[in-house]
Amino acid sequence: MVLPITAFYASLLGICYLYLSFLVIGARRRHQVGIGDGGHEDLSRLTRAHGNFSEYVPITLIMIACFEANTGQVWAVHALGSALLFGRVLHAYGLGRHSGVSWQRFAGMILTFLAMLCAAIGNLVLIHFGL
Repeated sequence: MVLPITAFYASLLGICYLYLSFLVIGARRRHQVGIGDGGHEDLSRLTRAHGNFSEYVPITLIMIACFEANTGQVWAVHALGSALLFGRVLHAYGLGRHSGVSWQRFAGMILTFLAMLCAAIGNLVLIHFGL
């Protein structure tokens, strides 16, 4: 089974994950902190941006892959992948650059939750109704 659309978004998200990893590594080296954040707010924010990404992306990508495999509409698979990608980029940017609340974090989480919810509902509809 080939899932080219999911593979496309998974690849872009993988590059984003590597970028976040390198940001965390750079901050760890700059502050000479091996474990934890050493009390450095920037390292704490970057670590959480990286962690949050790794918490939401896998399950959402799995649901998008299932949706594509269940013959979900091409435009809908792209909409789900785009929402997840832009949501994660916005959230990471907002968390990495601002302490406290930011519109980027808020919008990023809304897009991420929409991708998760729509993928879940889409899969249930496709499975139940066999569309």
